[in-house]
Amino acid sequence: MTQEILLLVEKCSHCFSYYDVASGERLHSIQLEEFPHEFVVDAAKRFAYVGHYGVETSGHLGHGGTRIFQIDLAARKLARTIDIAPFNRLHGMQMDEQGRLYALSEDRAQLVVLDRPETDTAPRRAVPAGGIKSHLFALTRDGQTAYVMNLLSHTVTKVRPHDATAAPVSCSPGEKPEGYALSADEQTLYVTNRWSNTLAAIDTASMKVVREAPSREDPTRLYLYRDGRLVVTNYGERSLSVVDAASLQELARIPMEARPIALSFHPTRSLAFVSQDNDKLGYFNMETLAFERFIATQREPDVSCVVML
Repeated sequence: MTQEILLLVEKCSHCFSYYDVASGERLHSIQLEEFPHEFVVDAAKRFAYVGHYGVETSGHLGHGGTRIFQIDLAARKLARTIDIAPFNRLHGMQMDEQGRLYALSEDRAQLVVLDRPETDTAPRRAVPAGGIKSHLFALTRDGQTAYVMNLLSHTVTKVRPHDATAAPVSCSPGEKPEGYALSADEQTLYVTNRWSNTLAAIDTASMKVVREAPSREDPTRLYLYRDGRLVVTNYGERSLSVVDAASLQELARIPMEARPIALSFHPTRSLAFVSQDNDKLGYFNMETLAFERFIATQREPDVSCVVML
């Protein structure tokens, strides 16, 4: 019998956990090395791949981790660890429609590719991200193009992971771009600029900013809901903003009791799961724009994903 499971990285408890969506009960945790962070799940829902960032936040010093943790989801155990040194401070993690795994080394500002992540023991290729302190990235479905958020050079760069002869193309949408969402047609990249307190829409063909608008204080992450609305996590203001993608104008502001860290959407129901820095996770209704309930988590809940297991 299958059940809906919320997979959750609990960064400061240094683990990867399973929660029952219906009850909110924590069912299992897999202990990992200190400060795991971003993760991605393959299309078959067989494995999750967790990047070992190795320090608490982007503002913390340290060499960070060089490992990718491969989690067997059905067995609820760590299947193996893939060490991709010298690539370190592994943060952004994505997979393309062919099942290739992409990991971003923040410290080296390089994007690494494992063509067959279920068995590869080392990267198959790597390309420069073209910026400094490369933190997160959006990936096209075919994996041929990535858009990298570079925190310290204040740039978004367009790179070709499978063509190292193609030079990165830079865009400067604002100061400290971090959050991103790629439109369904992959023609527009939406970005949050944390220090500028702005949102920007970038035309992916020309890499030019075509729209921008003011945001709430310290917008960290940005998510595209399936009906076309954007959801922004405002870390500084402790709120969510629901934004119209066409105009970048705010449709609603939802105050919160704590800072929102990350968010994921239920695949079929009108729910978003919002991790908060008070060790709670909120069930947010995308129709009523209100929180239905909160569940207790371990320390620093972060990235999540709903799967049927």
